[in-house]
Amino acid sequence: MKDIVKKIEDLGLEMPAVAKPLAAYVPATRAGDMIFVSGQLPSVKGDFSAYTGIVPTELSQEKATEGAAICLLNNIAAASSLLQDGESLKLLQMQGFVQSEPTFKEQPAVLNGASDLAVKILGENGKHARTAVGVAALPKNASVEVSCTFLAVKA
Repeated sequence: MKDIVKKIEDLGLEMPAVAKPLAAYVPATRAGDMIFVSGQLPSVKGDFSAYTGIVPTELSQEKATEGAAICLLNNIAAASSLLQDGESLKLLQMQGFVQSEPTFKEQPAVLNGASDLAVKILGENGKHARTAVGVAALPKNASVEVSCTFLAVKA
């Protein structure tokens, strides 16, 4: 995990604390070497306000793309909390949801904020399968939500 934290810091970012669940679930769960992370919102230290609203009318596509990257960081924090000594992460799948206008068709571009950051942090282990979906509403009026499935691998 130290390599992940270092790479995040090298990018001028900070590993966030694991986000507290909004309801009756856990941030992440592990089954063998698989780590399943609950949907993460673009919260920074518990604050959602910078990344709320419908894309692109209430929040720009560019700002939502930044929010997707924050969601990815929150996923990595949750997954990393379940790593054992000497383990790192391989991202297998990402599911992304963008609160967007019915005519907006750029959900994949918004989710590139998370996908591109995954590769910057995890290198080859950051390449993944992905789903990008437009939705009418998200919790806390978030513009984007991302959930990831990771594999715990030897560092």
